[in-house]
Amino acid sequence: MTQAITRSAWPGMPALVLLAASLLLGGCSTVTANKLRDKADRTLDAIGTKTNIGKNPRDPLEGFNRVMFNFNDTLDQAILKPVAEVYRDILPSFVQTGIGNFFGNIGDVWNAVNNLLQGKAADGVNDVMRVAVNTTFGLGGLLDIGSAAGMPKHKEDFGQTLGTWGVKSGPYVVLPFLGPSTLRDTLATPVDFKGDLWSYQTPVSSRNVGTALRLVDKRAALLNAGTLIEEAALDKYVFIRDAYLQRRAGEIHPDED
Repeated sequence: MTQAITRSAWPGMPALVLLAASLLLGGCSTVTANKLRDKADRTLDAIGTKTNIGKNPRDPLEGFNRVMFNFNDTLDQAILKPVAEVYRDILPSFVQTGIGNFFGNIGDVWNAVNNLLQGKAADGVNDVMRVAVNTTFGLGGLLDIGSAAGMPKHKEDFGQTLGTWGVKSGPYVVLPFLGPSTLRDTLATPVDFKGDLWSYQTPVSSRNVGTALRLVDKRAALLNAGTLIEEAALDKYVFIRDAYLQRRAGEIHPDED
């Protein structure tokens, strides 16, 4: 009789027990999640303190940049590097040299324009003469007669021109497919594309084949350097970033950029 009365007096007892248990477990899970999050934050802070990751004022976009760097590196390791290795191993060295000279001769036109825009009249005239000599006597640029004749090759782009005009480099940026850059150089990239005479080559099929060949040739020239970086760098991303920024600063104003 007493047992019956007790059951009838507390008909909601099972529901209350379940509710209390769920609240207790929920509280425990919340506390556990908070502890894990705090531990993760402390770990990231410790890593950042030791490696300086995420604390470089020149690289405030490091999170995005590392994602793009990994994407580019994966693409390179899977496709571009193997193709470049086959290209290097199969084609005779003089053929590779001729391909590099041919596209380098085309690039000298834009080098000349940028040197003139930067006020480097002598270098600009030098580049114009290189194009004239290599195109005429170097079989359309396959032979670099200009360098042998005492006309050095320059490498100028519109990003350097903007830097000479006083435009600061801005933060470091890793562009998909294109790789290391800065905000200034990123803004200058479309102008560089327009300034490349090969971009006007017709028919389009020939332009695309030439562009692919040009890319593979450039990658093949960097195979040895890439191997050294992979063997020597503790953090490949940081090594490439710092080397790029230092080189770009040296190409414009070492003490100001």
